[in-house]
Amino acid sequence: MKTFKEPLTPKEEKKYLERYAQGDKLAKDILIESNLRLVAHVAKKYSGERDNEDLISIGIIGLIKAINSFDINKGNRLGTYAAKCIENEMLMMFRNEKKRSRDVSLNEPIGTDKEGNTICLIDVVESDNEDVISNMERQENVEMIRDIVENKLTKREREIIERRYGMNGRESETQKIIGMDLNISRSYVSRIEKRALEKIKSTIDYSYKM
Repeated sequence: MKTFKEPLTPKEEKKYLERYAQGDKLAKDILIESNLRLVAHVAKKYSGERDNEDLISIGIIGLIKAINSFDINKGNRLGTYAAKCIENEMLMMFRNEKKRSRDVSLNEPIGTDKEGNTICLIDVVESDNEDVISNMERQENVEMIRDIVENKLTKREREIIERRYGMNGRESETQKIIGMDLNISRSYVSRIEKRALEKIKSTIDYSYKM
């Protein structure tokens, strides 16, 4: 079990902050080491979302940013300020990962339209802003995907795809919310979603070859 140094007393913290402000790099190292316990504490809140070592690594980046930007003249404790910076760094990582994952999934090619143009999942499940004619031209593909989701996916895969992409009148939901509701981790939701999208794509590919 990893052990961390004891937190500094207010007097010690003030001393090292003042030394760091004067350019003492060793003082910065001491401030980082003495606040690693805080990083681990914040990381525990998101232990179901990501590997703990990854969270601590990201949290340390937030801690360093906190030390670099902390204003000793405001009279607050570094720990109070650092906790917010650490958590913000972790949340920013989750937002970036969610955006990358969603972009990749939604833009995955899943077939072609009647003119031979490649279409993606985003074309058929997020077409609210397109004109009526375009929607009508893609109706065949919409029905195909609905049929695949209904008949080719497992019950859990079907629920996750419908909830993630707002199908059948649902509102689009994040992997985290779905995971909490199903009592599984966000990463497991992501794996199920990816597997289901691959099933949809392979089934459509097979259909167009027939």
